[in-house]
Amino acid sequence: MKIKQLLLGVIVAGASFLATGQSFNNFPVTTQKPPLHGKHWMAITGKPLAATAGAMIFTKGGNAIDASCAMLAATCTMWDVLSWGGETQALIYNPKTKKVIAINALGVAPTGATADFFKNKGMKYPPEFGPLAATTPGTPGGLMTILAEYGTMSLKEVLAPAMELASGYPIEAQTANAIEGGKNRIKEWPYSKKVFLPHLGQKREAPDAGEVFVQKDLLATLQKLVDTEQQALKKGKSRKDAIYAAYDRFYKGDIAKEIARSTQEQGGLITEQDLANWKVKIEEPTTTNYRGIDVYKLQQWTQGPAFLQTLNILENYDLKSMGYNSTRYIHTLYQAMNLAFADRDFYYGDPAFGTPAPMNVLLSKEYAKERMKLINPERNDPNIGPGDPYSFEGNKNPYQDLLKKWGTSQSSLQRNNLHPDEKFMEAFTAGTTSVEATDTEGWVVSITPSGGWVPACIAGNTGVGLSQRMQSFVLDPKENPFNVVEPGKRPRVTLTPSMALKDGKPFLSFAKQAGDEQDQLLLQFFLNIVEFNMTVQEACEAPSFKTLQMYSSFGGHEKVPVG
Repeated sequence: MKIKQLLLGVIVAGASFLATGQSFNNFPVTTQKPPLHGKHWMAITGKPLAATAGAMIFTKGGNAIDASCAMLAATCTMWDVLSWGGETQALIYNPKTKKVIAINALGVAPTGATADFFKNKGMKYPPEFGPLAATTPGTPGGLMTILAEYGTMSLKEVLAPAMELASGYPIEAQTANAIEGGKNRIKEWPYSKKVFLPHLGQKREAPDAGEVFVQKDLLATLQKLVDTEQQALKKGKSRKDAIYAAYDRFYKGDIAKEIARSTQEQGGLITEQDLANWKVKIEEPTTTNYRGIDVYKLQQWTQGPAFLQTLNILENYDLKSMGYNSTRYIHTLYQAMNLAFADRDFYYGDPAFGTPAPMNVLLSKEYAKERMKLINPERNDPNIGPGDPYSFEGNKNPYQDLLKKWGTSQSSLQRNNLHPDEKFMEAFTAGTTSVEATDTEGWVVSITPSGGWVPACIAGNTGVGLSQRMQSFVLDPKENPFNVVEPGKRPRVTLTPSMALKDGKPFLSFAKQAGDEQDQLLLQFFLNIVEFNMTVQEACEAPSFKTLQMYSSFGGHEKVPVG
């Protein structure tokens, strides 16, 4: 366990809750910043210029959907932790229906991406980087679908800040240094080299911090989308249909052709048909009720339901009486998370493929009570494994043989004495960003986008950095039979936006960066507010801990269970 600070984007709807500014805990938290309050709107993301883009949209009359799309576009244009070829996952509260909507804009494995394909190349997992790591781009389709279905503005208006950034902006030191640090790999891909390394041959080949960073190809791609939309509007198409015309150009037109051509040229598998067949999914979220609060996550193609499973276990304990971050509190949370993440590691995966695991059981209160019996108040069990949800339905587990072998790739002795290396920890805590927005009409948005981070393989002359999400698949079903790579399948990802409703009204919209630790630290943030009455800022800055007792969700190297 390691104590660390929790940094995340968060919105709280309910000024009366914030107004107290009091802590109910035995370990007072001294905050570096006060909570922020908004009267008309709020726009939060990890990059100041991108947050400014959201503010600009609000001042022009846009709603929270418009602003969140502008922030998403801007963060993708500013690289480092994500780009346009990555993936977008979102939860949206619709005040008109009073329902939470889930957006699945995660790309899929391309044609030819089978377990045997990668095994024949001597790989234990799909690679971490490069064209063979790429799923189909999801963010462009996700952004345009969200905007078309729930926004009020045109694509032209929403993309304007991102296009201004693409035409040239002073690059921040973090991104510039990430490019310099990854330049050897960047040089493997000709289109990436052209974009990222303007000083090729010099001692520092990446841009300097503050240097104006220009992306002509990306600007041209975004201009094509806007031009297509504007042409459709001139022909009498509705705002919605005009945005979808731009969507079709990206996935079925000249942009798609260039993505497929250049990806294959560089050794990847994405075809034009892969792009044309891919669709954004508008889904039902998963949910549970914790002490009267309805908490929402995306489906099991993300790790989000593990958060809900942990809450179901913890609801059986009086956490408040334990005391914030007391030994007993930490011990209980630690083991509850281990139980939920063991289920994640074995049962979660794209529910559109095969017969999905019985999530209704995994998310049930009864299953949680059975799992909590494994919590030992005296010591942690480093060998804890997945449960058997099938038995709750009176069915035989079709993966019983695999379940018996789960985790046996390493002996107990190896697992218990294993120390995670630097590479493991870097992947475990690697960051993306979050986008959070709300407005006076009642729209609330929580997005955790990612993919296409530096060093990214850029798809030809589009300026679009390809996702690296294929690495989250496994090749061996004994690790997770639901997440074995197949063409058209979505990998199980760590990305996990969050939302909570209280008395049927928005209460919290929250998300954070950092791989496998996301739902661990989000859980503690949530409990800090709900159980210990912390303000949002106190909950963010309060010390927290994490468990490494799970499989890494990032491949390209041996995924080792850590005890």
